[in-house]
Amino acid sequence: MYFSRKCKVTFICHGATIYSDEFRFSDVDNYPPITEAGYEEMTKICDYLKQRAVKNDKIYSSPATRALQSAKMVSKVYGKKDFEILEDLKPRKCGSFNGLTFEQVEIKYPDLLNQLINEPDKRTPEDAESISEFITRVGKTLDSVVDANIGNRIIIVTHPDVIKAAICDALNIPHSELQHIYIKTGSATQISYYESWKSLVYCDYTPL
Repeated sequence: MYFSRKCKVTFICHGATIYSDEFRFSDVDNYPPITEAGYEEMTKICDYLKQRAVKNDKIYSSPATRALQSAKMVSKVYGKKDFEILEDLKPRKCGSFNGLTFEQVEIKYPDLLNQLINEPDKRTPEDAESISEFITRVGKTLDSVVDANIGNRIIIVTHPDVIKAAICDALNIPHSELQHIYIKTGSATQISYYESWKSLVYCDYTPL
């Protein structure tokens, strides 16, 4: 039925890192870890999950260290519940942009930055994953997760760009608009998945 909800997903963005603070491109699994500020952010989001009594049947995480550190903190809210690692919850493969800030890319490769923002079907740089490929990858992964969790409420601990891709996929937002969505580290976003549509319940909630 049209209003028959399949699954409710609460996305938790991992805690801050030295890269996220500087708006650097990053697709490496083992670096950087979350910072002290990142731990503080995750402590607040975990307190939010407790206070709101956010129900949860299963937890998933990106394989990156910063997400795993965050997922372990979230799992303690639910009695150290085990979580499943999904490879395709990684951030977009950014190729030779890895480690660079947006400002550095703008200075060194202004044409490529414009292409990245306005031409989502192109791989920018050439050794990267295109924005459209990335959103499609995230969408397919989430569809599989939802189909495996009919009737459940789940938590996914992942990256800002993955959550932005999930929002684009859920609301059929043009792929070129991905860069215009802002997701802060240590925030919560919730999407409900129905039989034939998806609903953004709230986005980028950051506890004070």
